[in-house]
Amino acid sequence: QVQLWESGGGSVQAGGSLRLSCVASGYTFSIYSMGWFRQAPGKKREGVAIIDRDGVTNYADAVKDRFTISQDNAKNTLYLQMNSVKSEDGAMYYCAATRSGYCRGRLNCPMDYWGSGTLVTISS
Repeated sequence: QVQLWESGGGSVQAGGSLRLSCVASGYTFSIYSMGWFRQAPGKKREGVAIIDRDGVTNYADAVKDRFTISQDNAKNTLYLQMNSVKSEDGAMYYCAATRSGYCRGRLNCPMDYWGSGTLVTISS
């Protein structure tokens, strides 16, 4: 089993920055890929960024060049650096992990474990 805890959400002004963190515990050695997903009210959940254990990453077009996903394997922590945020970035953000294999950039990669989410609110 793998447990995931997100933190770092909050309110940020449009154009500002925010960094989300996700700490993993449990059988973390078995994780192949992790990702950040988000769901805004009334919308379907969408993949934001994916990173494989070997560092391969991919981003949704909507966040490319603004968001950066990274991982600190020594700390079992996943990050999402959000820069130049827009109103449409406001959502509940979820961290997820898979033990089923590498995602290799697939934003719709099936995930085995999910955190409970951290809310990001954008103010104008």
